[in-house]
Amino acid sequence: MIYNAEIAKTLADYLLQIKAIKLSPQTPFTWASGWKSPIYCDNRLTLSYPVCRQYIKESLTALAASKFADVDVVAGVATAGIAHGALLADHWNKPFAYVRSAPKGHGLSNQIEGKIEPGQKVLVVEDLISTGKSSLEVVEAIRRAGGEVVGMLAIFTYGFQAAEDAFAAAQCPFYTLSDYSFLIELAVEKGYLKTEEVAHLQEWRKNPSVWGQ
Repeated sequence: MIYNAEIAKTLADYLLQIKAIKLSPQTPFTWASGWKSPIYCDNRLTLSYPVCRQYIKESLTALAASKFADVDVVAGVATAGIAHGALLADHWNKPFAYVRSAPKGHGLSNQIEGKIEPGQKVLVVEDLISTGKSSLEVVEAIRRAGGEVVGMLAIFTYGFQAAEDAFAAAQCPFYTLSDYSFLIELAVEKGYLKTEEVAHLQEWRKNPSVWGQ
């Protein structure tokens, strides 16, 4: 769910400017899952642009304070959510931890790095939500450790219905700073996309697993 329309539009503009989001309807990207996609999002790039990074930090802080004021710990999703989670925790003066998708294969075999005590209220920070599968694996890891996940924040989401359904089933509310709809609208407005290309992008989001095959 989008928190603020003005933030969503401003951030989409930043992501396009710094090429953290690339649009290529005619020559699709291939994701690690094997899916073909006309869009590629790499929010790690935002860390290299101080103005954009600061905007994300301040926006996440405002969103967190608005929707999840009662929080004991901020937890970042490894790896891309770690930096933004740490920035939020520091700005908000909260303890921080991060969570892997699976336990480490050596040493103490930790899945959670940092301290999350049973009963503590945990806000999870992710960089990008696609299907929601990997994000919710982290939520479940925190719950197994006794933490109470109050919700999740993310920079961007593709807005897949599968993700909406998965988060609802997991009873984990989530909010994002920007999303696919705001991005596409702005991309047309700014000339990153031609109007006739929008149909390809909208068709992809309806059924991404078979699009382009």
